[in-house]
Amino acid sequence: MPTEPESPGPALPPGASTAAQPATPSAGIPAPATGRAQPPARPVRRHPLRAAPGLAAHRLAPVLSGGLPPASGDSMPDWLEPAMAANGIGSFDWDIRRDVLEGDQRACAIMGLDAVDKVRFDCTASSFLTLLHPEDAPVVRRRVERAVAELGQCGAYYRAVGPNGTMRAVRFRGRVLADAFGRASRMVGFVWDATVELHKRDRADRLALLREERSRFIKEAARALSEAVTVRDVARVFTELPLPGLPPDGLVLAAFEAGRAQILGASGYRPGSLSIWDRTLLPAGHPAAEALRHRAPVFISTREEYREGYPEVWEPTSRNGRGSWAYLPLVASGRAIGVCVVSFDDERELDADERTLLTTLGGLVAQSLARARLHDAEHELAAGLQRVMLPRTVPSVPGVTTAVRYLAAGSGLQIGGDWYDVVPLPGGHVGLVIGDVQGHDVHAAGIMGQLRIALRAYAAEGHPPAAVMARASRFLADLDTDHFATCTYAEVNVDYGVVYAVRAGHLDPVVRRSDGTATTVPVAGGLPLGIDPDQEYRVTRFSLDPGETVLLCTDGLVEARGMDLDDGIARLTRTLAEPLPPAGEAARDPLESLADRIASQAADSSEREDDIALLLLRWDGPEGGLAAQQLRRRIGQADLARISEVRAELRDALRRWGVAEFIDTAELLSSELVTNAIRHTDRDAMFTARLYREPDSAGGRARLRVEVEDESDLWPTRRTPGEQASSGRGLMLVEALADAWGVEPRGSGKRMWFELSGTAAA
Repeated sequence: MPTEPESPGPALPPGASTAAQPATPSAGIPAPATGRAQPPARPVRRHPLRAAPGLAAHRLAPVLSGGLPPASGDSMPDWLEPAMAANGIGSFDWDIRRDVLEGDQRACAIMGLDAVDKVRFDCTASSFLTLLHPEDAPVVRRRVERAVAELGQCGAYYRAVGPNGTMRAVRFRGRVLADAFGRASRMVGFVWDATVELHKRDRADRLALLREERSRFIKEAARALSEAVTVRDVARVFTELPLPGLPPDGLVLAAFEAGRAQILGASGYRPGSLSIWDRTLLPAGHPAAEALRHRAPVFISTREEYREGYPEVWEPTSRNGRGSWAYLPLVASGRAIGVCVVSFDDERELDADERTLLTTLGGLVAQSLARARLHDAEHELAAGLQRVMLPRTVPSVPGVTTAVRYLAAGSGLQIGGDWYDVVPLPGGHVGLVIGDVQGHDVHAAGIMGQLRIALRAYAAEGHPPAAVMARASRFLADLDTDHFATCTYAEVNVDYGVVYAVRAGHLDPVVRRSDGTATTVPVAGGLPLGIDPDQEYRVTRFSLDPGETVLLCTDGLVEARGMDLDDGIARLTRTLAEPLPPAGEAARDPLESLADRIASQAADSSEREDDIALLLLRWDGPEGGLAAQQLRRRIGQADLARISEVRAELRDALRRWGVAEFIDTAELLSSELVTNAIRHTDRDAMFTARLYREPDSAGGRARLRVEVEDESDLWPTRRTPGEQASSGRGLMLVEALADAWGVEPRGSGKRMWFELSGTAAA
């Protein structure tokens, strides 16, 4: 493609069409408008381009002198011809009005006209354009036409195609001269072979383009490596980098610890070919060890150079068939952490620009690898803390199905104070815990671990929900950490789907009902744990039908940047209410799919600033459709009000079990046994009521057994009190009203029990 030279208006040889040629059919260029009638053009005899030694004597002098008079009248200066001959410059003259092109011998040779068939070339502009490369001819035509119209200069590079198909680069520069009437008359100028000049220019353009590509590559590599988070990401980015100008045949990224190499990633090598160096101590004579030792790249251009310089490791290295290598040390913060190996199949000597590019790339990879290793170490620490602090597995409790999720925050150490727990309770019940310790660091995670264990222990002992929460608050306050925690604890009666919930500054539970709707269940709340050691918490009771699900979560699930709490809860309830696949059709339990759906709709990791703990429990109902009829409660030594609560729960249970005729007697005798245990011991008592059915017996007989356990070795003694005695009648009542009763030893303490028999309702 012809290009415009630096000076104004240079162009190719006059073989371009003009805007001011005679109105002859061969020219194809209109004559310039002069404002007056033009004489009719007389026929011109076409003749071949001829060598004219004195061609430009008077015509080219003004062009060379810039308009100054020639050195001696109208003759050419004596120095002009030798100067043009010495520099291989030819001259041409194009008569615009007659459309005749003439040139000296050098011009003919340069433009390739000396070897052109005279029939094919008739010295006209149109005929000359046919000799140009098809891509260059239109450009030359436009430039010459503009010069003729403006009586100016033009010039360009163009490619001339010879008769045998050979191509040469030519450059010309010409000026349009006017006649006495100010009309374009002729164009005179110079022409010279520009093949070498154009090759140099093309090479300079290629080098400039290559430098631009390398600069762009460094920017793109820096961006890609800055986005690499893990060591695996850095290795992937490095082994996929397209190095401009020197595509390598092999890339290896290795890290070093205690002198041992660990191959992180490689490309261009056969599987297993690098295993000899993986996780091994590199010998001191290895070029990678030398690069790390001196903190400087090692470039090896030939196989012979490698064999002579590193004979100790040449034999295993030669198996890969490489011909040249570049070992780039990875140095970060003054410490060598690894090496990059760039290899080529052929032997090559890398130039200064290529070595600079590879050295720069090594620096970028080193910084990215150091950052990624730190990230991986922090992530491993966070994962280890999470494994220790959170339950490793969720226990399986018959009658319920649970699903849990923990999502670390989008930045930072990825561990915090959020936790969940599922606690099997006495009597086959289950306790649900969700909580969030103030802060998002290792300190908060440590406090969370202590609080989770303490709360789990209180719950497993059988304490009622209010007592569990109160003791956990007192425990956190006694730790004196200046941290508080929010928490929700719920005890689920697996037999009947009854939930007893306590809330300490935390979110209310959300329940997905059997009709597919989801609602928030208001739970009476108290202060967060650790603020007031004497805080008392109220219990809220609600029930679940078989198949209904209760959800507990931390605020990270419903609060994020740009989303307030109300909007987050509304979104959560909508997600919870979406239809689930039937249990028989799904490849996994629908509750797990629901947990995945909720977690996936949490705020994006780049926006989420808090951890997320999520706990789902679905009450599946009693096996076979009948409840495992049991009631088990712990009664604290100083919690006398708890006795009244247990009596109320017993009445409710017996009514649901269909043995309402047992209520009065069972309540009276239970009060006696519990009171006896509380009065005569200094420990808590455990109350258990079970209903046994005898379906094979006539009338559907049922047997109620009530047990009260304590840790006292003092056995009760039956005695006959006097009329004025205020105590001693309890065992008499038990003996008189119960169908059977007794006392059984335990490892520590005893168990008192009684049984009532009757007919159960259908």
